[in-house]
Amino acid sequence: MPLKLVRRKGADNWYIRGTVRGQSVFESAGTSDQALAEAIRIKHEARLLEESIHGKKATTTFSEAVASYLDSGGSGRFLGAEKNGRWTGLIGHFGNRRLSNIGPADLDEAAKKLLPAASPETRNRQCYTPFIAVWNHAARNGWAEERAWRRPRKPKGTGIRPEKVRAGTRPVSYDDAAKFISSMSPAPGWVMTILFFTGMRPIELFALEAKDIDIEGRWIVVSNSKTGEPRGVPMHEFIVPLLRYLKERGDPIARTPRGAQYPLTEDGGGQMKTAIAGAQRRSGLKGI
Repeated sequence: MPLKLVRRKGADNWYIRGTVRGQSVFESAGTSDQALAEAIRIKHEARLLEESIHGKKATTTFSEAVASYLDSGGSGRFLGAEKNGRWTGLIGHFGNRRLSNIGPADLDEAAKKLLPAASPETRNRQCYTPFIAVWNHAARNGWAEERAWRRPRKPKGTGIRPEKVRAGTRPVSYDDAAKFISSMSPAPGWVMTILFFTGMRPIELFALEAKDIDIEGRWIVVSNSKTGEPRGVPMHEFIVPLLRYLKERGDPIARTPRGAQYPLTEDGGGQMKTAIAGAQRRSGLKGI
């Protein structure tokens, strides 16, 4: 039977009940307004009918794919946040748009709109990478087609000025690393030691939990990586005693000098800015 509105005894909200091509439905319309509930019923019935004929690839929206991606443990970094009742970022841009109606040109447009003054590298990291992670999750669930998305590239040419070399872009010797760490207090010193010996990004270490550290297997699982997908990091023998202690101490693994967790900021870093500036001053090493 088609869907219809019903009202349970003593309930304020209307409910949608019925069967569409073998799929039974009994759920709240989320409103006590009959006209609004009727509009929701009509839309829901049309969607179920279309889905039964063409499959979920025809009906799944970006916001639905994001919700499933996050429920499965995916990283919400750069996807967007709710502010004053509205969503920002990729969620705010694509919202309830169907995946079947999103193509490469639409992703390029989103990157330009959300990050108009950003470099190709920043657009790739903060727009393309999280979007593609959500898309690949949807594709694995059969909600979208497998697709090789193009990413922004650095412009080529002799007129391009060389980028300024930033600290952290070149290897650090063991001697310099030891000198730098010895100029820090214990808490940030432990953080820097782990970063030196794993190559992890600070935000990855700040989000690390005890369950992610396998001491016997000498392995670290990074659940919140730059790409949005989990990855593994081998554990150097030098940091095994430190990580064993931190794992036994419990979450959070990385703590500030006051024992709190470092903030997991969405944009930019700076959580250890004061500690690093002090170590640079005391050690005389400016390139770390």
